[in-house]
Amino acid sequence: MSDPDSGRKAAVALAYQGQDNAPRVVAKGRGLIAQAIIAKAREHGVFVHESEELVGLLMQVELDRYIPPQLYLAVAELLAWLYRLEAGEKTESKPPR
Repeated sequence: MSDPDSGRKAAVALAYQGQDNAPRVVAKGRGLIAQAIIAKAREHGVFVHESEELVGLLMQVELDRYIPPQLYLAVAELLAWLYRLEAGEKTESKPPR
């Protein structure tokens, strides 16, 4: 996915632990760093969602910070879709936008 602001490939990795208030940004970068983040995720079987708009917003969040409340709904919908997918439930072939 490309970061709309720079035109370069960008990636953001989120982590969510049960005790956390919200998902945290645990990795982010552009160019070669973005490619490494995506490759590492795929290597570990982590789903890679491609949304330029969401990546652009998440790139503004500092590392090891919780996502802002304005992004809760978008990320929650994506996580719910992923959980259903992993549970083997029948879902739409595309993740929510």
